[in-house]
Amino acid sequence: MPEPFINLEEQIDRQVGRRTHRPDGLMTGMALQALGAELHKSFKHHWCPKGVYRFQTHEEADAWTMKMLARSGM
Repeated sequence: MPEPFINLEEQIDRQVGRRTHRPDGLMTGMALQALGAELHKSFKHHWCPKGVYRFQTHEEADAWTMKMLARSGM
């Protein structure tokens, strides 16, 4: 089997595509969390009481969510 031909003297002068700068995931996440905390403080009320809620069906959970949203005025 013949070996593949590779020209080591050839200058590669073109590049396909570009390397793009990827944002830092940790910094982006921390900024999003800070925004959420700021919004939470500015509204001064919760649309949903804290706790763990268990429902038998998805329809029951959806009805409860709509009731809580209507109660909060959102």
